[in-house]
Amino acid sequence: MRGYLTFILPLEIEMGMQERITTVISTKGQVILPKAIREGRHWSAGTRLTVEDTPDGVLLRATPAFPETVIDAVFGSMRHSGPALSLEEMDAAIAKEAKRRARD
Repeated sequence: MRGYLTFILPLEIEMGMQERITTVISTKGQVILPKAIREGRHWSAGTRLTVEDTPDGVLLRATPAFPETVIDAVFGSMRHSGPALSLEEMDAAIAKEAKRRARD
């Protein structure tokens, strides 16, 4: 057990030091997120964040571009008028649109 503790402790100390990055709240209530965190999370300017107050502190999460939905909420929302298409007709329409977008 003694060897196990001496192996774990340096890792915990090293990780703790990396996580201790400080910032300051401006007079407008703004907080600058350090570059290392923004880059690590791939958060560029304009990224929307959800702020959650938790017992352990404040949690920031990237807000999804679209709200979470269930299939029943969207099923049939874009009805097709006319006869049903075959798989071959759908594949041809997709290929045609892909070629059009590649030209634009």
